[in-house]
Amino acid sequence: MKKNNIIYWTTTSLFSVMMLLSASMYFTSPEVQAGFIKMGFHDAFRIELGLAKIIGALVLMIPFFKGSIKEWAYAGFGITLISASILHASIGDPVSKIAAPIIFLGILAASHIFWKKRLQATA
Repeated sequence: MKKNNIIYWTTTSLFSVMMLLSASMYFTSPEVQAGFIKMGFHDAFRIELGLAKIIGALVLMIPFFKGSIKEWAYAGFGITLISASILHASIGDPVSKIAAPIIFLGILAASHIFWKKRLQATA
């Protein structure tokens, strides 16, 4: 049980911090704003995605949130990361920009697996 808790909190914290840092860049970085324009997105999408990342990271980190809401956060992040990788590949970005979302998808998957193991252990 202790090992599962350590892995869960490590992966969840790492992932959530990355999402919070990413979201902050959406609001503060002119380079990120230019990247969204390059990809053909309206500025409102950048703001919406930044807010969704903040909310999702908080849902994953705060133990008060349980059940379906946490599942939706995991699913939303999964869709976002897969979409980001596909988008970066489609516009010819370097492999590092294509691979980064997939690496974080792996961390997200580990967080989800160990969240489920923790739930089973307490049931």
